[in-house]
Amino acid sequence: MKFSTKTTALENTPTSCLVLGVFEDGVMTQTTAAMDKVSQGYLGKIIASGDISGKSEQSLLLHGVPNIKARRLLLIGCGNKEKLKDSKFISLLRNTGKALEQYSIGDALLALGDLDIKNLDAEHQALLIARTFQDGLYRYRSTRSKPTPDSKLKSLDIYLSDKSQQTTVRKGLNTGAAIGRGMAMARELGNLPGNICTPSYLAEQALKLGKAHKELKVTVLSEAQMKRLGMGSLLSVSAGSVQPAKFIIMEYRGTAADTPPHVLVGKGITFDSGGISLKPGAGMDEMKFDMCGAASVLGTFSALCELKPELKPRCNIVGLVASAENMPGSSATKPGDIVTSMSGQTIEVLNTDAEGRLVLCDALTYAERFKPASVIDIATLTGACIVALGSHVSALMSNDDTLADALYQCGLKAVDPVWRLPLWDEYQKQLDSNFADIANIGGPKAGSITAACFLSRFAKKYHWAHLDIAGTAWLQGKEKGATGRPVPLLLEYLLQQQK
Repeated sequence: MKFSTKTTALENTPTSCLVLGVFEDGVMTQTTAAMDKVSQGYLGKIIASGDISGKSEQSLLLHGVPNIKARRLLLIGCGNKEKLKDSKFISLLRNTGKALEQYSIGDALLALGDLDIKNLDAEHQALLIARTFQDGLYRYRSTRSKPTPDSKLKSLDIYLSDKSQQTTVRKGLNTGAAIGRGMAMARELGNLPGNICTPSYLAEQALKLGKAHKELKVTVLSEAQMKRLGMGSLLSVSAGSVQPAKFIIMEYRGTAADTPPHVLVGKGITFDSGGISLKPGAGMDEMKFDMCGAASVLGTFSALCELKPELKPRCNIVGLVASAENMPGSSATKPGDIVTSMSGQTIEVLNTDAEGRLVLCDALTYAERFKPASVIDIATLTGACIVALGSHVSALMSNDDTLADALYQCGLKAVDPVWRLPLWDEYQKQLDSNFADIANIGGPKAGSITAACFLSRFAKKYHWAHLDIAGTAWLQGKEKGATGRPVPLLLEYLLQQQK
């Protein structure tokens, strides 16, 4: 989609559709009120008639509005003026996109810049607009026999009453569009079935990204190379599958070569049957989404590479993806088996369905060689996280308060929130084993926390945070599919680091 700005008089700007806002109880925004005067009270009469009250999710398409050059005018409900915040703004934008889609409108002029949204300046408002509309273009079609039509909406102009804001607003639009495309990549990888999106397929996508962007170096390690490195924990997960594990290393080189990098680590279980500890059949198809952590890392790197010409990032960023398929083959790891991780620590595998931590722990050990400024792992790790926090917020656990606070604030700004759970020593004893250095599960209590406690034992040499996205990486029901989260959070964090 093409995003641009317009500063000419609103009533004289040609467009297929002009979008204006209306608050609850028919209260017009300042811009809508100005257009009402231009139309000699036409808009006020329509609103007063009760055709639109301004409640959220309402919209009304008008034709032939007097004295306005736009072919059509879309009134969009903005809800309660006092309660309008960033998350509701995104909902408003999604509703706008759906309404424009409904009427097959190809271009539109958005005049919502006068909405007073707390802690949202013009640049960030533009970022959310571009991100939301770009994300709205995504259509899954890879395995459909019949073509899925593209969105008719090809361009979106943002009206600015203040010409001095053009530079910052355009910057926000460019950043938001790149984030939206990164989310689309993450969603596509997540939505692909496990017979297509294998560990080898993920590796191929990373290599393609590296070929397309000279600042990105991509290396893929084979199982033989991982074995030589001592990644016995990761390889124990792929042991029962005919699909070989892959370890993907992406190195994004910024302008300051000697700066310690920030490292993103993604869990890439392309299908999780549970292994010998087999999952129940109901809903097992959704275990193709168990690689959404890896998908978010790839989507984040895609957006970073796209933004480089404009942002000229100074910091270096490394992406590590530990990818495997967890299957119950004849050579699969069994409950009670003991494996040796790259760190040298031995692990008693009490449950083969707690496999994410087994691939991540070796990736966290590998991250040490980069002497990182920070390490963030992203994983659909525990069902307990969904029980605790539902599907609105991702879980955050960390060994560093400064890093945790930064991610929390970035989550709020990106409207991709996280909530911190404790990572106290008292939970560590649940992982005690009589036969190894550590067990891979800690019993039924505090499952998300004990999973993070397990990972923390492999992340002692740097500032580390763990994001459990089991509840936020995909949707169920009618809207079933990957969400692209937490690409917005990760981009916000990385962009903040270069400042």
